[in-house]
Amino acid sequence: MSAPATAAPGAPVVELDLAELRHDPYPAYATLRRSAPLAWVPSVGRHLLTRYDDIVQAEKLPEVFSSREEGSLLLRTVGPNLLREDDPAHRRLRAAAEPPTRPRQVRDLWAGAFEKTAHELLDRIAGRGEADLIADFAEPLAAANLALVLGLRNATADDIADWSRAMMAGNSNYADDPDIWLRAEQATRAIEEAVADTAEAVRHEPNGSVISSMVHAAEPVELTEIQNNVKVIIGGGVNEPRDVFGVGAWALLRRPDVRDRVLADPALWKRVFEESARWISPIGMYPRQLTQDYEIAGVTLPAGSRVALVIASGNRDESVFERADEFDIDRPHRPHLAFGGGPHFCMGAWIARHEVSALAWPLVFNRLKGLRLVEGAEDRLEGWVFRGLTSLHVTWQAA
Repeated sequence: MSAPATAAPGAPVVELDLAELRHDPYPAYATLRRSAPLAWVPSVGRHLLTRYDDIVQAEKLPEVFSSREEGSLLLRTVGPNLLREDDPAHRRLRAAAEPPTRPRQVRDLWAGAFEKTAHELLDRIAGRGEADLIADFAEPLAAANLALVLGLRNATADDIADWSRAMMAGNSNYADDPDIWLRAEQATRAIEEAVADTAEAVRHEPNGSVISSMVHAAEPVELTEIQNNVKVIIGGGVNEPRDVFGVGAWALLRRPDVRDRVLADPALWKRVFEESARWISPIGMYPRQLTQDYEIAGVTLPAGSRVALVIASGNRDESVFERADEFDIDRPHRPHLAFGGGPHFCMGAWIARHEVSALAWPLVFNRLKGLRLVEGAEDRLEGWVFRGLTSLHVTWQAA
């Protein structure tokens, strides 16, 4: 399956600047949805699919829109992995890794430790009266929780966060920056060593973690496969909960009326989570490669064509979400695309939902009295392959 490096016949060619996409991709996506819902973008080297219904259609056809893309950035960064496999290989790896991330396991195995970590992080900053909630709370919380679920007792939260940033930079390195590749390679080597040590330990003493689950899977999983899939999980397992936390907290701090409603009715935290994930999709796109000729969005793509399913654009599709650019926890329920779909629906979705909406937001807003944004802070949203706040500077009434 060779990959044509040019536009499919009949596909519009649209020039997009990667720096502008990193700053704010949504205006470009709106234009594409209106005028070129499937467009070849030379700077990205693939066709962008931007309408909700077309993305859902593609996700329902994994036999046509294959995850096994030749030369994908994720493959280059971490090696063969379950995100870039189709069934049955994908199913074998997912069945081995997934059990510790299911709702019951989250509740019974991890929830208590997650809450303890959240309180410890808040204890460190509560008396200061000011903090960057991304660097001081959300990222170390997601990283520490992920180390626990994976079983990496030999890695700190700082290690996990650093590794995640390095690999996510590699996975979005469409500019082919050699320094980014170097940092990604250093991170993946460190992860391989940590996973090898952990796998040997849990072989003798199973502990319910993801690595333990993979070591003891019914269908054998090789050490290299465990290492590569832990790399993938470290990537998404930090940035998705961190960035949903940041976006939702930022939105509520800019909307005190909504914040007060949610604090009065904690059941609304779940709505805040789903709307935050829709509004600013932490994972903005992922690649697919066609196994056969297929017509979508009015264009026939030849076999081998590279396509990006731009779920961030689908989540802002005006035909599905009224006033799609607005943050609105009262909008009628329509399934968003932030966790993907089909066989590759995000394995960590239940962990993210619990640690952010059941723990992190309620604890932060209840413990940090008078929480508000710091005026003039240089907090900004950034990214298009992955998108989130670079920082979230806040202040409150220190005890």
